[in-house]
Amino acid sequence: MNKVLNVSKEGQPWWRFGLVWMVIGGPAVVVVAGFITFYIAATNPDPVLNVTPRTAMQERQGITHVPAMQGRNHAATGELPAALQTPAAEPTKP
Repeated sequence: MNKVLNVSKEGQPWWRFGLVWMVIGGPAVVVVAGFITFYIAATNPDPVLNVTPRTAMQERQGITHVPAMQGRNHAATGELPAALQTPAAEPTKP
């Protein structure tokens, strides 16, 4: 015959309850992940990029930040820059 054991959980210690470990385990995992993330960030810093000032040749050639500003303005307003709105010229036939 099968006996069903009806064990009361009243007299058991706190670590025998699964819900306690779920409540403690969630925040504990987050704290451990935070320390791991800090370790990775502290041991692998991003390299410092040397930014050279624009040279006179770049200024003569007209190299500026215009494409970046056009992209920013397009994202803000939704309109294409004037240079992109004009239709392309037809190729000449030889």
